[in-house]
Amino acid sequence: MGAFVISKRFDDYYKFVFTSRKGKAIFTSFRYELKFECEEGIDYFKNAIEDVTFVKVRTAGGKYYFKIMLEEAHFATSRKYNTELMLQKGIKEIQLYSQKSEILDFSFNDFVFKDEEI
Repeated sequence: MGAFVISKRFDDYYKFVFTSRKGKAIFTSFRYELKFECEEGIDYFKNAIEDVTFVKVRTAGGKYYFKIMLEEAHFATSRKYNTELMLQKGIKEIQLYSQKSEILDFSFNDFVFKDEEI
């Protein structure tokens, strides 16, 4: 099952990433000023999964990605995929597992890997 991972961005805003069962990022949200807004965004997405539209896009370099649209507004953007089949698998993973996925909060960690003290 996938997971929603909340983290703090370099600019002190919050974001979440939906990861696959294998831990690979599938899509990343836009930034949120407050953590509770980020959590509300996840809940909103989980409850509105039936209304989500996936807009498939191809870059000039030939990579594939999709935009997640909710109520005709751009909600999040996927990672880049090498093939359209892999893109479809990413969408399928969202449809199958997002409602049941847990939320992991890593926003409290300034540095996951702290510098070693000498």
